[in-house]
Amino acid sequence: MIITLQEELPVITGLLAGTDEAGRGPLAGNVVAAAVILNPDVPIAGLDDSKKLSEKKRNYLAVEIKQKALSWSVVSVSPQQIDEMNILQASLYAMKEAADNLDVPPDHIFVDGNKTLIDCFCSNTAIIKGDSRVAEISAASILAKVERDAQMLELHKQYPEYGFNQHKGYPTRAHREILNNIGPCPEHRHSYAPVRLALSNTE
Repeated sequence: MIITLQEELPVITGLLAGTDEAGRGPLAGNVVAAAVILNPDVPIAGLDDSKKLSEKKRNYLAVEIKQKALSWSVVSVSPQQIDEMNILQASLYAMKEAADNLDVPPDHIFVDGNKTLIDCFCSNTAIIKGDSRVAEISAASILAKVERDAQMLELHKQYPEYGFNQHKGYPTRAHREILNNIGPCPEHRHSYAPVRLALSNTE
């Protein structure tokens, strides 16, 4: 089932999880997914789409989510896996794995976007813009984004010449210029056109 922006959210009873990913657009680094089951008796104020929150707010909420959630999980899929699977399939795989890794099995999963999880252990519903409509998905988006940003800061230590601490792997003008000047590093996604072009230009 896919819930569009025009449709009301379904009323589903039982233990609910939300899952979302971060890092589909970047030219480098992992795609990271998270799954979260919130505790209805311990609400968390300020949950929203991670892209709408400041870095400081995301980091604060990530700690609170990990402390208060009934269960949470984060999964990373490497650039090499992304190149093999394609980014859509890698993202769906990461979200399914994150849900599979929850300590507490949910009765239903809300998935951000317009694709449901195939061969999932329980029923799931895709929700367009779910990261700003469903608290569980918002929480997952925050954990995924915070984890991916932390990974890119670690990559910056390995490859400081690429400026991963600034653009986090996204195809900014500065990133593309660096790519074209020195070529990709092992953490770049070679299936992405700008990386392929840069590779051909520096061979």
